[in-house]
Amino acid sequence: MGCGDVVRRALPALTRRWQVFALVREFDPALRIMGVKQLCGDLDQPATLRRLAGLAHAVLHSAPPPGTGDGDPRTQNLLAALTRSRSLPRRIIYISTSGVYGDCGGAHVPETRPLAAQTARARRRVAAEGRLRGFGRRSGTRVSLLRAPGIYAADRLPLERLRRGDPVLVAAEDSYTNHIHAEDLARACVIALERGQACRAYNICDDSNLLMGDWFDKLADAFALPLPPRATREEIRLRLSPLLLSFIGESRRLTNTRMKRELKLRLRYPTVDAALQQMASAHKG
Repeated sequence: MGCGDVVRRALPALTRRWQVFALVREFDPALRIMGVKQLCGDLDQPATLRRLAGLAHAVLHSAPPPGTGDGDPRTQNLLAALTRSRSLPRRIIYISTSGVYGDCGGAHVPETRPLAAQTARARRRVAAEGRLRGFGRRSGTRVSLLRAPGIYAADRLPLERLRRGDPVLVAAEDSYTNHIHAEDLARACVIALERGQACRAYNICDDSNLLMGDWFDKLADAFALPLPPRATREEIRLRLSPLLLSFIGESRRLTNTRMKRELKLRLRYPTVDAALQQMASAHKG
């Protein structure tokens, strides 16, 4: 469910082991080349989902909730379609967001921390997680939640913000931010299908311990761009969009012990530094 960048990175590993079906709104020749069988349907239109019933042993669900509303009707429609058959999937992996924790004041955040989503989009993720957990408890399907923070890759960097000269917070007021390379998140999806535990959440993040301003400084240095100007929170409110302000307003440091211990995921990019050095070298070449 959902064939965005991260899932497409996971597909080579998935198609080596599984027969993979993808729900798509329109046929995609690139997916066919990758060996994926496509089913035309739309999570916003329940009548188009009938073919999902009894089809799969496992579900990788990365489709985001709608952009408005309080819940996630897409996840609700998916689960309703799956329960049309007595043959339910044995496992479901859901890519969620670390935004479900809300602002933690820079504290270290394990998966056991109570959820306190502060934005509408994060509250929709909380609703999706709740539906999936409930489905898992009722059905015996093993549901694992992968809570991802800022996903980055060579083609997923906020370089345009640096080029625009968008400000970042002064160090004394700055927020902690968390990261995961798209390739490592894709590998986590594949591994979770095998090792993810039932009704279990996992923080999928690297070992970086960065304030947001330091992250943008590293980007600027790596790509030979001007360092972003520093500003107070009051000054930034006048210059950035509400969406960007929502990211700046939340500070937390995710712990990834459970990811390492239970999923046994060994990160290819354990910090942003090694990844940025590699990307910068490729950019200069």
